[in-house]
Amino acid sequence: MIVAFSVTPLGVGEDVGSYVAEAVRVVRESGLPNRTDAMFTSVEGEWDEVMDVVKRAVAAVEERAGRVSLVLKADIRPGVTDGLTSKVERVERYLGRPGS
Repeated sequence: MIVAFSVTPLGVGEDVGSYVAEAVRVVRESGLPNRTDAMFTSVEGEWDEVMDVVKRAVAAVEERAGRVSLVLKADIRPGVTDGLTSKVERVERYLGRPGS
């Protein structure tokens, strides 16, 4: 499964980068395939391991901010691995840029 999620601390002001970095650190240290962009962090793995990472990422932000917003979207597709990469590569092929 692939989960794209965003953790946002509330009530801490406009600059939330250091808070978000704590969540991303949890994801990266998990060892699961992941990507972070300007809006979401995506992580790939089995249900229990992915949800554990999301829970720990939220907890990391919650340690510094009393209120946290979580947005989560999941692609649950048993038997698929490397979807994080292959889905993007497929779109790039349609765009005529193989290997991009």
